[in-house]
Amino acid sequence: MSRETARPERCRDGFEGFRRPDGRLGVRNRVLVLPSVICSHVVGEEIAARNPRAVAAPHDHGCGQLGADAEQTERTLVALAGNPNVAGTLVVGLGCETVRSDVVAAAVEERGVPVRELAIQAAGGTDACVEQGADAVAELGDRAAEATDAAATLGDLTVGVVVDDLSAATRTHAYPLVGELVARVTAAGGRVVVAGNERFAAHPEETQALLRDGDGDADVEALDGLLGAADRPARAARVGSEAAERGFEAATGFLGDAPVVDVAAYGAAADVNGGVTLLDAPSRVAEATTGLAAAGAHVVVHVTGHGTPAGHPLVPVVKLSGDADTLAAVPGDIDVDARETGAAELEARLRSVADGERTCAERHGLTEFAIARAGPST
Repeated sequence: MSRETARPERCRDGFEGFRRPDGRLGVRNRVLVLPSVICSHVVGEEIAARNPRAVAAPHDHGCGQLGADAEQTERTLVALAGNPNVAGTLVVGLGCETVRSDVVAAAVEERGVPVRELAIQAAGGTDACVEQGADAVAELGDRAAEATDAAATLGDLTVGVVVDDLSAATRTHAYPLVGELVARVTAAGGRVVVAGNERFAAHPEETQALLRDGDGDADVEALDGLLGAADRPARAARVGSEAAERGFEAATGFLGDAPVVDVAAYGAAADVNGGVTLLDAPSRVAEATTGLAAAGAHVVVHVTGHGTPAGHPLVPVVKLSGDADTLAAVPGDIDVDARETGAAELEARLRSVADGERTCAERHGLTEFAIARAGPST
């Protein structure tokens, strides 16, 4: 339920978030049950199901991964535990995986985030691990209750953006609206993180010029990863091929005129205020949203001409579409009709979601979770 009606006068142009004991501000107050490996995801889901504050992030990674692929999975898991919407994390492993639960938990603890760790083999098996995990989550839930309400504004937000198509309706109706939202967030001092590396990899020279124009000082390795996305094996090459065919403006027009100041690797935090960070994440919404959450996004705006109803365990996902057929086909899955919404109204909707209003995906209990691969391991 939204806290809109109860928030004080000073927050009418802002929202109330959750202030963590370490000072971080979240817009949700969740305990994360984080499997380090595919082998423990069923146990993780069972543990989370026993506590209303808990959410699970089941995935098919962590076993048999090598090199950069394993490193990216581990980096992403650690960063997710540090998302400001997370009050505390229980890492659950099997005990013989590549991405080890104790290593992940130790890295989370180094960040100063409340964390507990269990391995099924060390706990005495599945049933014992579920029972011990439920106790650990209850303890972390008590920590979540320690968060205090805190008045916040648009400038306190990190907003993730992912656009999953380049249709005429999206470019005509959604691009200008999202571009104005990006301008408002960055002008207020907030962060915007943009997924969709295929768009930028299709136009490397223009992307580098965009960073220069925004006085960006991007990490060379992260930039190379972003611009090298076109050379990777891809399951969604359509966005990249359309971006190359239609041109740079058609591919990236939703950025508006806000300065692009940084590039972040998948699983890395975005740490530049008042500008746009390009994230080396694909346009596929489940993988993109995980990358955006790992980068620190409080909320994600998903622009979709297809009406994909995916949500996420950690961050509310606001669905925005300008496609008439999609809006007619799945009206209960789209939060914002870009054809009939102005920039001020979209900003107000974003603040309401930050204040606790549930998105369509949240109301439907949709919590898709996936991690992008750096490359094949086996």
